[in-house]
Amino acid sequence: MRARIRGTGAAVPDTKITNADLEALVDTSDEWIVTRTGIRERGKLPADQGTSDLATLAAHEALKSAGLQASDIDLIVVCTCTPDMPMPTTAALVHRNLRVGRPIPAYDLNAVCAGFVFGLEVVVDQLMSGRYQRALLIGADAMTRLMDYQDRQTCVLFGDGAGAVVMTAEEGEAGVVATILKADGEFWDLIQVPGGGSRRPASPYMLAQREQYMRMNGRGTFKLAVQSMEQVILDTIARAGWTLDTVDHVLVHQANQRIIEATAERMGVPLSKVPTNVERTGNTSAASNPVLLDECVRAGRFAPGDRVICAGFGSGLSWGGVALIW
Repeated sequence: MRARIRGTGAAVPDTKITNADLEALVDTSDEWIVTRTGIRERGKLPADQGTSDLATLAAHEALKSAGLQASDIDLIVVCTCTPDMPMPTTAALVHRNLRVGRPIPAYDLNAVCAGFVFGLEVVVDQLMSGRYQRALLIGADAMTRLMDYQDRQTCVLFGDGAGAVVMTAEEGEAGVVATILKADGEFWDLIQVPGGGSRRPASPYMLAQREQYMRMNGRGTFKLAVQSMEQVILDTIARAGWTLDTVDHVLVHQANQRIIEATAERMGVPLSKVPTNVERTGNTSAASNPVLLDECVRAGRFAPGDRVICAGFGSGLSWGGVALIW
């Protein structure tokens, strides 16, 4: 028995923030952004919507892809660092939006940009326990809500999006073969939103200091992202009993093009095996891996039996890898 992906879906807002738009907001240029990040545009969630709306759209697409109804699902996990509100959970709102029709477990998981990879391991364990038969796993984030458009180091990087997969436990070779999750809190301050939580709750002072927005040490993050994703990919491959040359596709977190290319180069993996969409989406945090996965599926990139690696990296610092057979 293996936990298998039966359907995929994604939702990226139609409204885009282009590099030209950013030029009007902050001291930057299209050339500066593209050279350093590879990003040309990113989705922006409408002001009257929340993360749960994007998550719901992606979930509908995944259910359609799997040939299932919402009432067939018996577990919902939403990976996000931008919930609609502190409470209730975003997963509860998705449960309501989907009209599941009965009470089932629905909860959030926060590992920021590595969220989907963390969520995969959790859902795999839940399915393999035998307590659940059909799970809906969603990675969704509205990162533009956390952007300080006076800080050109961060605001050029992030966009909004959601990706979803329907997973079941089935007999056969296809499915998740191995997972590895890591975190190191010693580097917690490299990527952070200092205000808005229990340590620095909302206040006029907090807002005046712009602590409700993301802050990032770009240079330190770049170095650790490349090192961590390279190592976790190699470790995940080894745990699966594979070798690097037998892997068909390597889907890494779409942080920026330079990190993606540097990771591939360090491993000696040809870029033809490393699909990307960061040019069009920016960094969508927990949505990054599942949105890219859905694009690959709909483009017919995967064939049955293909060996796929997914790797994520984000604040925490948190990172992980998943090996699966399509």
